[in-house]
Amino acid sequence: MDLTICVLGLLALIVDGIRCQGVYAPPTVRIIHSGHACNVEEERHTERVYTIREGETLELTCLVTGHPRPQIRWTKTAGSVSDRFQDSSVFNETLHIAKIQRTQGGRYYCKAENGLGSPAIKSIRVDVYYLDDPVVTVHQSIGEAKEQFYYERTVFLRCVANSNPPVRYSWHRGREVLTQGSDKGVEIYEPFFTQGETKILKLKNLRPQDYANYSCIASVRNVCGIPDRSVIFRLTNKTASPSIKLLVEDPIVVNPGQTVSLVCITTGGEPPPMLTWVSSNDSLPQRSVMKGGTLTLPAITSDEAGVYSCVASNNVGNPAKKSTTIVVRALKKGRFWITPDPYHNDDHIQIGREVKISCQVEATPPEELTFSWLKNGRALRSSERMVITQTDPDISPGTTNLDIIDLKFTDFGTYTCVAALKGGGIPEISIDVNISSTTVPPNLTVPRGKSPLVAREGDTVELECLVSGKPKPIILWSRADKEAPMPDGSMQMESYDGVLRIVNVSREMTGSYRCQTSQYNGFNVKPREAIVELIVQYPPTVEPVFMEMRQGLGRPVVMTCRVLRAHPSRVLRFEWLLSNRLLHAGAFDAQRDETEYTIRSLNRDGWGEYTCNVINEAGAGKCTFQVTGKAYPPEFYYDTYNPLWQNRPRVYGFKLQWTQMNPNAVDRIVAYRLGIRQMGLQRWWEQEIPVDGTINKGELMTHNLTELIKPESYEVRLTPITRFGEGDSAIRIVTYSAPINPHLREFHCSFEEEPICMFTQDKNDDFDWTRHSAATRDTKYTPNTGPSGDRSGSKQGFYMYIETSRPRKEGDQARLISPFFNVAPKNPYGITNPPAYCFGFFYHMYGKHIGTLNAFLKQKGQTASEGLVWSLSGNQGDRWKQAKVSIHPTSSFQVVLQGIRGPGIEGDIAIDDITLEEGECRDPPPNLSAKALSTSCHIWLLCVTLVLTLLEGQR
Repeated sequence: MDLTICVLGLLALIVDGIRCQGVYAPPTVRIIHSGHACNVEEERHTERVYTIREGETLELTCLVTGHPRPQIRWTKTAGSVSDRFQDSSVFNETLHIAKIQRTQGGRYYCKAENGLGSPAIKSIRVDVYYLDDPVVTVHQSIGEAKEQFYYERTVFLRCVANSNPPVRYSWHRGREVLTQGSDKGVEIYEPFFTQGETKILKLKNLRPQDYANYSCIASVRNVCGIPDRSVIFRLTNKTASPSIKLLVEDPIVVNPGQTVSLVCITTGGEPPPMLTWVSSNDSLPQRSVMKGGTLTLPAITSDEAGVYSCVASNNVGNPAKKSTTIVVRALKKGRFWITPDPYHNDDHIQIGREVKISCQVEATPPEELTFSWLKNGRALRSSERMVITQTDPDISPGTTNLDIIDLKFTDFGTYTCVAALKGGGIPEISIDVNISSTTVPPNLTVPRGKSPLVAREGDTVELECLVSGKPKPIILWSRADKEAPMPDGSMQMESYDGVLRIVNVSREMTGSYRCQTSQYNGFNVKPREAIVELIVQYPPTVEPVFMEMRQGLGRPVVMTCRVLRAHPSRVLRFEWLLSNRLLHAGAFDAQRDETEYTIRSLNRDGWGEYTCNVINEAGAGKCTFQVTGKAYPPEFYYDTYNPLWQNRPRVYGFKLQWTQMNPNAVDRIVAYRLGIRQMGLQRWWEQEIPVDGTINKGELMTHNLTELIKPESYEVRLTPITRFGEGDSAIRIVTYSAPINPHLREFHCSFEEEPICMFTQDKNDDFDWTRHSAATRDTKYTPNTGPSGDRSGSKQGFYMYIETSRPRKEGDQARLISPFFNVAPKNPYGITNPPAYCFGFFYHMYGKHIGTLNAFLKQKGQTASEGLVWSLSGNQGDRWKQAKVSIHPTSSFQVVLQGIRGPGIEGDIAIDDITLEEGECRDPPPNLSAKALSTSCHIWLLCVTLVLTLLEGQR
């Protein structure tokens, strides 16, 4: 009697208690699949391989347990290179890729972590199957021996198709299947270095019968329902590789804006070749138009110049290719420089000495470039004292020189260099150079007070070098202290007025800058240069920039603001504020890099936003602390066993469970505010859930949600309440799913949907059951076995079957496990009279090598092995038959269907239309073996013996 009271009391505590301890748990992870998988199988017992056809939908779901709720992240690797797919990782449970492409195959990882223990990681390899149309290419070799008047013509037909898995090729001549040895004039082989990639048909010394239609059939043996693909090539005595002709000049020189038409025609080839155009610029211009063999480029620009090639291909021999170059006329970048007499060590121009003026432009095409010189607007011809030359294009392209020998006062004036293109249509470039007594070489200086230049971060600064001389050259700016890019990203910046303007200057720009004269638009002498120092000041960088500090009343709070860096590094002062009220201020201690503020005992007035400003000449760095009594959010518990229940037709209930994050960080939680809203509606319903006593870390709390309308989903919001007020809320979605449960009166599964009614493949068996329909099933290699339709006779309907072809061997087993079915006891303290359920299914066992089909009952919480409840072996004929068996579970249970492979490949076993109903089966179980009966009775006797022993012990 004492034992009975003890057991009943313990059960009452379990049933009635609303809190449990120790529910925090590290994550576990499991990957399940839906979508359009062809097959899912184990590989080396460590990883699942998910096979899918290209263009189908991939859907992988990461099922996790663990508390707090683990964060889930999907990533992918392909080969040895890790790559993020879809530009980023996926941070939710389901990975969905519609119309999957072959490049998206690879290994996908699901990683779950919740801060407890190590992250849980599972992977699945996705193998994308595809088969492209095969392509036949033809080559021929001609051997000739003049002395023997012998002439041989051998033709090679090569078939290639991209595929996964590897393709199998077969050749046909007309309707005749060609195999190695079937015809002495035909040889079929795979090249040594490309085995499996191609199949070559060699026609030796062509005969009249070899002129025919040849078809190459590529097959992946109907895996994933991928049909065979074929291509036909007609071989005749006119078959020839392509030849073409371009009806254009080479090169084609045009002006910008002109329309250019490139015409390409075929002059030979059988079958008729296909013509395409390609460009040396990677791709054809967007505005180009291709029609037949004609490529039209409207309003051409300089960027579209380049080599254009016409390519003709008919898969016979090598493609024919002919090219032409389009040159677009252009003149740009006119520059000049003055070179003083090189025989005197003097940079100045002087009467009686030589001076040379050089002029340079970029011209396209360079051979059309012409120069002319003017003095004071009048044409200038080359003479003994005025020598006009053109520099060797290999040394300095596009350059002309005017040498003035023995400079005289009368030579002073304006010299003009005029560049033009012979073809016309392009504007000329004129460059004026003044030679006079005021023409002097440059000099560079930095204005007083402009170096060092001190600026604050974010300012706009101007670095300045004064350039004197006439003419004024271009100034080049670069970093002098290190090899680093300038603010625009280049290594050197040009300035025409000697000023370098930097917008939004940053601390990284502190340093030395060099200004330097260039030879262009000035004197060709040794460069002049100067250095400008830039110092960028910035306010202190501090941490933390923001920190939330949660604390209960009466407890101390310590806030620390730390300085990481500042310029100038001499920090002046600090100040602590609450909102805008000054609390404390002072000079910063040079020996320390931080300042503290302490609240000895937090009161209600102490809640709020605290700011610490650390100030130097450049400004202030700010640490912000939000001191609050807000409670942390609750942590919803997602691993509740069987949280959803229903006992009325139109409504359901849900067991909502949670723990409290850091419950002791703030004042005691006195209640929770529960909000619930039906999805799609705006109105929230709210109620308070009172809390008695102190909540401990890890305590599991429960509240039953009732009167939820089927099949609606609900958004649930839970908010803790303390003396401070409301804390942070947590939100979750409660979704209705019809429980797979005898309370529904009947469970039925016909495998028409991919999730297969939550059945799962056993991870510890030898191979998997396969979902299939007769419309897609391949019976090419296994005739005389398997069904011709599903249980209803439909070829479109689905069923599950075991495929017994290779690599399966005798004795291999596949196990399909149902979801858990719940037994709801009428007596809350246990089950005294186990309820009865009728488990039924249809089976198809046709073929001379049929093995065995077994059904087991697997009960939760029982250490005993599974109980065999039904078994059948051998050929049962080409028809569907029904099996029914009564089962009597005492706890939540699963049923397991096990298919065992027989001695050969004609042994496919199929199942369909699985049912589970309350009550005994109306018809007696037709196939219960003696072994199954013995096992069932043995388990029941063990249960009876255990009960009797307990009762005897009570006495």
